[in-house]
Amino acid sequence: MTDGTASKRVTLAVTGAGGTGAAGRLLRALQDDSRVEEVHLVVSAAGRKLAGYEFGTAEDPQSVAQALGASSPKVRVLDPNDLTAPIASGSYRNDAMVVLPCAAGVLGRIAQGQAEDLIERAADVQLKQRRTLLLCLREAPLNLIHLRNMVSVTEAGAVVYPMIPTYYNVPETLADLQDELVERLLELLELGRTDRYAWDGTGTPARREHATAR
Repeated sequence: MTDGTASKRVTLAVTGAGGTGAAGRLLRALQDDSRVEEVHLVVSAAGRKLAGYEFGTAEDPQSVAQALGASSPKVRVLDPNDLTAPIASGSYRNDAMVVLPCAAGVLGRIAQGQAEDLIERAADVQLKQRRTLLLCLREAPLNLIHLRNMVSVTEAGAVVYPMIPTYYNVPETLADLQDELVERLLELLELGRTDRYAWDGTGTPARREHATAR
C-alpha cells in the first residue's frame, strides 16, 4: 500500500444493503481529494436497485453513478459482471477497497472465497495481496453465521466496520451520522480530513459544536 502522502487508487463497491447515501458521501470525498488519483466505482445489481429506491432515480448504471455524485474524470464506473476489469487482478495496484454498504450475503461469499462477481473477486484480490479492505456491514440483528463470517474475513486481513452510528457527538441529522462514518473510513484509508470527531479527553469538536448550537 502507498503511504499517506502518495497518490492512491481506491475501489468503492456498493451492494444491496441500506445506506447508499453514505456511499455517495464517501465517493464525493474521494473524488475531491487530491491524494486520490483514481476511484473505481462498482455497484451490484441489487445495489443499483437500492440506490434507485433511496435516491428516487432510475436503476441503470449511469443514473446510479450520477445519483451517488460521480462527477470527476478520476471516477471509473465498472461493470460488476466484468471479471476482466483491472481490479480483478493482483498485478494491478489497487491500494484500498471499501464495500459500503456491505450486504450480509456479500460478506459471506467473501469469507468463503466465492468470487461470483467483480466486487467479490476484487475483495478476494485485496485479501490475497494483503491490501486494505473495509467491509461496512449493514445488517441487524446478527446471527451466528454473520458473526463467524466476520471473524473469517478479519482473520484474513479485512476490517469489518459495521454501519453503527456513534451518539456521543450528539448527531442531529442523517447527514451528521453519514459525515462521521465517512470521516472515520477516510482515517482508516489514511485520507483523514478533519479532527472534528477526535476525542481529546473531554469531548470532540463535533460534540462541542452541537452543544453550543442548542
